[in-house]
Amino acid sequence: QENIRVGSPDGNIIFSCKLVNSAPVYSVAYKGNILIDASALSLEFDDGKFADHIKIRKPLLRDATEDYTLPFGKTSKVHTQYREGVLTLEETVQPFRKVDLIVRVFNDGMAIRYHFPQQAKRSTFTLLDENTTFRFTKDPIVHALLLPNYTTSHEGLYTHLPLSKITKDTLMDMPAVFECKNNIYVAITEAALLDYAGMYLSKHDDVLVSKLSPLPKQNNVKVKATLPHNSPWRVMLIGDKMNALFESNIITTLNEPCKIKDISWLKPGKTTFPWWNGNVVPDTLNAPGNNFVTAQYYIDFCARNKLEYHSVVEYGLHQWYMDDGVGFQPGPHADVTTPVPGLDMKEICDYGAKLNVGIRVWVHWAALYPKLDKAFALFEQWGLKGMMIDFMDRDDQEMVNIQNEMLQKAAQHHLHIQFHGAYKPTGINRTYPNEFTREGTLNYEADKWNPEGISPDHDLDIIFTRMLAGSTDYHLGGFRAVPPSKFKTQYTRPLMLGTRCHMLAMYAVLENYLQM
Repeated sequence: QENIRVGSPDGNIIFSCKLVNSAPVYSVAYKGNILIDASALSLEFDDGKFADHIKIRKPLLRDATEDYTLPFGKTSKVHTQYREGVLTLEETVQPFRKVDLIVRVFNDGMAIRYHFPQQAKRSTFTLLDENTTFRFTKDPIVHALLLPNYTTSHEGLYTHLPLSKITKDTLMDMPAVFECKNNIYVAITEAALLDYAGMYLSKHDDVLVSKLSPLPKQNNVKVKATLPHNSPWRVMLIGDKMNALFESNIITTLNEPCKIKDISWLKPGKTTFPWWNGNVVPDTLNAPGNNFVTAQYYIDFCARNKLEYHSVVEYGLHQWYMDDGVGFQPGPHADVTTPVPGLDMKEICDYGAKLNVGIRVWVHWAALYPKLDKAFALFEQWGLKGMMIDFMDRDDQEMVNIQNEMLQKAAQHHLHIQFHGAYKPTGINRTYPNEFTREGTLNYEADKWNPEGISPDHDLDIIFTRMLAGSTDYHLGGFRAVPPSKFKTQYTRPLMLGTRCHMLAMYAVLENYLQM
């Protein structure tokens, strides 16, 4: 029951864990500076808290080296080393539950996860709360997106305040960046979000506590699962320069290797998105609409300008498929397998193939999911290359599983995915690289309706926070740049704040494998 230490290969990061009054607490130090101190770890199940009356078995320690490749990413070859410790926590009183705390410490950060092993008289579990805490020793400056509740598209302006000034019980989205004393930077996020609820942070008595998104139509149950089971990794990226956080590959490393045997069909690139500019076509175009004539115009443009993809989205504020809903929300007879009259998707895909331009579509997740297998098979038959899936706005366990199911089945039909109205990446693009990008950002699309516009300062917030999690989707390509005094909202040909040079630079600065 002594202090258990797991250090990074270079010795700069030290994770320590011990029991205080039979309850596990941990600390994290970087180059001798204690960043996180005496932070409690506890879990609350439907049959009681797993918080004290705990003993820790002798830890299993190992050194690991891993090399892998990414088909696209900030680097093609990843070489990583870490030290791992497996700490088995056991209750000394009824019901004698066991939970393994797995710790991995890298040179540029660390991560912990809970492993719920198979055990006697238990085959399932129901988790009400996961109380992973982060007690910062000093009062760091927080750079984070604060949210009103769990139903969110993760879009908003970022807050920059000392942790002591953050209102208690406010949900803090991840990644959140903490600017600590001695020029040390810490980012907290999660990796390998699979069959579990998405995590947020919330301040209680100056301590940050993990908060999990509840399952729909109730507030108490966060996770239901069979044993054995894993939580996602709770990740801390750590460095004394911000670039160390940018360059880290911890998040993909904590995910499983690629499960797609043949990835030769995967092709990142640039894409049109006609809704974004307002379906602009020449006045001389015959019969503009969701039809072959309009698609042909855009495909020809893509071919001339070496854009890899054209997206078929909507026209006249009605999506390309049959739907009796309002405002792009699916109605009772929404059918993503039936294009609107006059739209032949195979004809468009065949024409695009002749010019080496891939065709993509936009779909509302709730219209797609009930017909997922039929739709994906038909999309592959037409020749589609991928799609944007939109309006999920949740990260509870049910929605996490829906997204991962859509991603896996899309891979079986050679379709790439761009998630919109979705939570941050958690590195699953290593396992399923057909996940090209995710939104979870307030971005330039809002210039069509936000009277203040999206500022270049906000772009920097995104780059230094949200982008740390991975590929960051943004509605790029707006070049009608004006100063704030001349900005106004317009749905067609939207205006932009900043300069054209800034807009071009965003293509280079953003990590994104499907730029608009």
